[in-house]
Amino acid sequence: MFAVKNAGKTGFLFLAVLLMYSLFNQVQANPRYASIVLDADSGEVLHASNADATRYPASLTKMMTLYMLFEAMDKGLMTLDTAMPVSAHAASMPQTNISLKAGDRLKVRDAIPALIVRSANDVAAVVAEALGGTESGFGRMMTEKAKAMKMTATTFRNASGLPNAAQTSTARDLAILSVRLMKDFPQHYHYFSTQSFTYKGRTYNSHNRMVRNYPGVDGMKTGYIRASGFNVATSAAKGERRLIGVVMGGQTAQSRDAHMASLLDRGFERATQLARVSPEAVKPAGKLVVSTDTVRQVARQEPVTRAPAVLQRTSQTFPAQQVMITGELGWAVQIGSFRVPEQARDRASDAAQRLDDIDLAQITVSEVEISNRKLFRARLVGLQENQAKNACQRLSRQGMDCLVVKLTGS
Repeated sequence: MFAVKNAGKTGFLFLAVLLMYSLFNQVQANPRYASIVLDADSGEVLHASNADATRYPASLTKMMTLYMLFEAMDKGLMTLDTAMPVSAHAASMPQTNISLKAGDRLKVRDAIPALIVRSANDVAAVVAEALGGTESGFGRMMTEKAKAMKMTATTFRNASGLPNAAQTSTARDLAILSVRLMKDFPQHYHYFSTQSFTYKGRTYNSHNRMVRNYPGVDGMKTGYIRASGFNVATSAAKGERRLIGVVMGGQTAQSRDAHMASLLDRGFERATQLARVSPEAVKPAGKLVVSTDTVRQVARQEPVTRAPAVLQRTSQTFPAQQVMITGELGWAVQIGSFRVPEQARDRASDAAQRLDDIDLAQITVSEVEISNRKLFRARLVGLQENQAKNACQRLSRQGMDCLVVKLTGS
């Protein structure tokens, strides 16, 4: 009896390994495939495969359309009750849509779930024309915003993700966009978990099965065109960890979702292992302070809400402005951690130039060791609390991520 039971377990294990091997081969043979998983809080890249390869974003494009809409709302240019006109161009958009007619008016409160749940192409065009005048003009605005976010490999030509050979991105860039949506508009993030909405008496259900089927997933977006395959961007929280995952080029929606679930499982396991090595690195899920430069450099940024478990070896100081101070003011703006000191210094200098009307004491670049990796941390130091918070808010509005740090003398 014991032998039979063990034979059954062995057979099951063999089949599981064979299935994983088969999936791996399918992924490797798929020229459209790309993926990335990162810790949303620290920027630690936990998995990457073809993450910087050029791909078609399909309806993941609508995440940027929503970013632009949320930004307009925050600036007071739009409200939930703003009624946007529907042009003949918008009404002509192919499926998937909500059958808007030329001459209709669409409220922002209906546009948001239509973009997320239905992935409506006609609605994307309506938003584009409301914010950019024309969809092509809005595409240029989206591209400029992407560059400001350091999504350096992304170009937009339309607001929907409908086929266009020039509309390209990468898994890494779309992960950056996902983090920025959560960080910059936390008050709007809840929309991404919406599973259905009703418009003019018709109810539409979400294509995003990850929200329903994977514990801890609370949003983002799916996409598909023939040239891209099945794409998905996903945000998931477990305990004190939040991960962002992007999978592009899935053969089917089901296989894409299964692969994303597997990557998230492995990502949470890896994040847990890293936390055991450096327990101070654990921060509450949803407290998003990630630097897009950290994501791009595949470097882990140390936490700032607790005493960091790092070994500071050297520190260089560079003048930010001709300002004399006396004593340590106790607050700093942390710009990021980088692999080479020149990059850290240049990034901090750029930040200082953007804040030339704020009295900054100095730029510091410190060599630190984090999880056995040598990095160079850039900070603007010598600030009062209100100065640091104001400076970081201004940098964030200009697309430069930062952290406000209370110095403890370490």
